[in-house]
Amino acid sequence: MKILIDNGHGIETPGKRSPEWPNESRRLFEWEFNRDIARRVHETLTQKDIDCELIVKEINDVLLQERCNRVNTISNQVGKTNCMLVSIHANAGGGTGWEVFYTRDAMTSQKIASVFSEEVTSRHDTDFPFRNRGLKYDPLFILKHTNCPAILTENLFMDTWDDFLFLCSEKGRAIIADIHVQAILKYLKTVLIPEE
Repeated sequence: MKILIDNGHGIETPGKRSPEWPNESRRLFEWEFNRDIARRVHETLTQKDIDCELIVKEINDVLLQERCNRVNTISNQVGKTNCMLVSIHANAGGGTGWEVFYTRDAMTSQKIASVFSEEVTSRHDTDFPFRNRGLKYDPLFILKHTNCPAILTENLFMDTWDDFLFLCSEKGRAIIADIHVQAILKYLKTVLIPEE
């Protein structure tokens, strides 16, 4: 099973950033956050001998169609049932919490999304004190136009203060990356170890 990691948006993408908070010298740029989490997930999975690849290695914005083409090229090589895509994002719009989207190959993608959601829920009383907004079915472009099972995570809201602080902290980023790693590992167990 090959894990494909997508980090959305690039350094020149308009918007996709936190507000300039009063008396706060930090500002979160989604392109940097997405790449940092993707890098951490990729490094950890690679250390665990999991076949894993970053779809976007550039810091500039890579068009959605090109990102889909990259996924589909790999998926066609290894077989669409032998890989999965995880697209990593941070949310905005004044809400709070975490959520995961799925679309294509709905049964498999929904199963992957469920494992991610369960991982987030299991941490609520320990190290991730944010609302789990759950699974959302949505024909987002990268989910709809890739030919392997795919999910997209929205990791908190960068325009909500408590979420922003967590997203900017080393502890918060380590936890978010670990949520992704542990969910992927748990899903792989369901695929690679037949149920009795």
